Amino acid sequence: MDYEQLKKGIFSGTNAVIARAAAMTSPKEHQIRTLAQAPSIPNYCRHFPSKLHIQGQVQAPNRLQIFPVLWLNHLSSLFCPIGLWSLEYKRELTTPLCIAASHGHTTCLRHLLFWRADPNLAPGGLSALHEACAGGHTDCVELLLEHKANPNLLSDEGLAPLHLCTKQNTLGCAKLLVKYGAKVDLPSEDTQETPLHVAAKHGLYEHAHLYLRYGAHVDKKNSQEETALSVTCGQGKNVADQQIYLQMCRLLIMYGADVNTTDEEQKSPLHKACKNANYSLVQFLLQTKADVNAIDYNGSSPMACVLQTAAFKQELRPHFTVQTLLNYGSQKIWPTAFVKVLRSCASVPEIIEILFNSYSQIPIPEKWIEAIPEEIFQRHLTFYESVFKLSCRVRCLQHLCRFAIRKKFGHQCHSLIPLLPVPKSLQNYLLLEPEGILL
Repeated sequence: MDYEQLKKGIFSGTNAVIARAAAMTSPKEHQIRTLAQAPSIPNYCRHFPSKLHIQGQVQAPNRLQIFPVLWLNHLSSLFCPIGLWSLEYKRELTTPLCIAASHGHTTCLRHLLFWRADPNLAPGGLSALHEACAGGHTDCVELLLEHKANPNLLSDEGLAPLHLCTKQNTLGCAKLLVKYGAKVDLPSEDTQETPLHVAAKHGLYEHAHLYLRYGAHVDKKNSQEETALSVTCGQGKNVADQQIYLQMCRLLIMYGADVNTTDEEQKSPLHKACKNANYSLVQFLLQTKADVNAIDYNGSSPMACVLQTAAFKQELRPHFTVQTLLNYGSQKIWPTAFVKVLRSCASVPEIIEILFNSYSQIPIPEKWIEAIPEEIFQRHLTFYESVFKLSCRVRCLQHLCRFAIRKKFGHQCHSLIPLLPVPKSLQNYLLLEPEGILL
């Protein structure tokens, strides 16, 4: 039955909406994806094979056609009661192969490929292989690759199938793609991101390890001049994710990633880790020789980055990051700029204490009081009272000795102080461990 016969030969009793859909939609122009949105649509391919065949061949395997009236009647009785027929006319280019792949229906996919459906056809911008990878349907990916699907085909948005492997359940898909020749360094068209960038962004350790084993360039940059390490350090914005991204950084540096690489704003991985108050990652980067005093395009150091966001990330205990930076030799805040630190970090008194103790003595002007909101002052009353009591007296001898020792050790405080034959509590004191009060 051709299209015109179908349009004129609607049996009496056929749902009017089905007739309207058939009249408005030409299979020569586009395909109707709506028919395949129900999860059970692949079963129809099995239960109604006669509706898919004309003289032993699939009716347009590379195009979703309007099926004969008996088929439409069956769909009408199923779909119309639950409101799947919209009064609006919407067109979306696709193929049966893409639909089957997106839903992970391997049997239907195999049937269509048997009847010579084109695995590289992508009328809607994504090929069947793209759809299968995005859904993590490993069996479908394998079947498509066996039928010569192009593992490096770019979508309309310039993405290869590997770029769509963005979840843990897509590891099997990624393994198959590289096995069949997918390029692990293939950049996307717009952002120039490689699959390694994608894995780094989503914290996919096994994916990244796979790409690196297959020769991915660890320091390849995207359109913003970011390497995979830089991307990784910009993630981990909550406690739950920080350990994942720390492991990713360990992997990348093990494969030779440049720890002092910079992006288009001259931000290093350490800048980004500090902005996220990711203490464990900051410590790891410093252990691998990251520049603790690197300056970005805006003149900000890693210390400035953590101070700018500390008040909004108190659950991440940003004072640990500040303490670590100082113990690795970070430049101290200029005394006259301390009032700005009070304005932004007064709600985190541990930071104020650590920074204050990094000086031998610092003048305390009256405007410091004005910089601290009254509510915060009252909440941390004991600490701030101890601060302003120092405005008219010198620091204690113990603190002055601490300052002298730290000045002597310089950027090696983190490694030399733990070697001193003194009690652990005194070592912590020398490492600027906050105590909740200033003496």
